[in-house]
Amino acid sequence: MFTGIITDVGTVESVVPEGALKRVRVSCAYPAETIAIGASIATGGPCLTVTARGSANGRTWYDVDVGAETLERTTAGSWKVGTKLNLERALKIGDELGGHLVTGHIDGVASIVSVEPFDGMSRFVIAAPAALARFIAEKGSVALDGTSLTVNSVDGREFSVLLIPHTLAETTWGARRPGDTINLEVDLMARYAARLAEAK
Repeated sequence: MFTGIITDVGTVESVVPEGALKRVRVSCAYPAETIAIGASIATGGPCLTVTARGSANGRTWYDVDVGAETLERTTAGSWKVGTKLNLERALKIGDELGGHLVTGHIDGVASIVSVEPFDGMSRFVIAAPAALARFIAEKGSVALDGTSLTVNSVDGREFSVLLIPHTLAETTWGARRPGDTINLEVDLMARYAARLAEAK
C-alpha cells in the first residue's frame, strides 16, 4: 500500500524487452542499501517489484520487470530512456498517511485535456476512460501517476485537479502538457461503494 505522496523522481536508464515483459532500470536518490530485493516501489503509479539494485555514478538504480498486463493497462509501454517517473516506497507500520490509500494497481490511462497556470499553481483538466468516470466524484480522491490528488470538479468524463507549487516542483507534474497520458487509479472506497450499489 501507498499514500500517493511522492518522495522522489526517478529516471529510466534502460528498457530491455524479455519475451512478454520488459525489464526497466530506474535511477533514484533512495540509498541502495535501504532497497530490498522483492520490495514494492510505486513507479510512475504502478506498484512494481524490485528484482535487482545497486549504485553507479553516485546514483542508486533498481530493476523491475513490467509484465504484459501492466504494459497493456498503463503508460509503462511508452517508457524509454530518460523518462521521468514519480516514485513512492511502500508504507511501513507507523508511517504518516498524508494522502489517501493507494494500491498501485492502475485502473486505466487518462489524458490531460488542458493546463491552466495561475499564481504559481496549475489547474489540470483530465479525461478519464468512460468505464472509470463513474468512480470519480467531486472532493473525492484519485491517484494520477502515483500522486494523491483531490478532485475539484467533474463534468462527464472530464474532471479537474489543482496542483500547488510544491507538487509541481517535486514531481513530474511541472513538465506535463495537454495531450500527455497518465496512469489513473480510482479511489479504493469509490470502487467498493459502486460494487455494493450494483449488488443491491
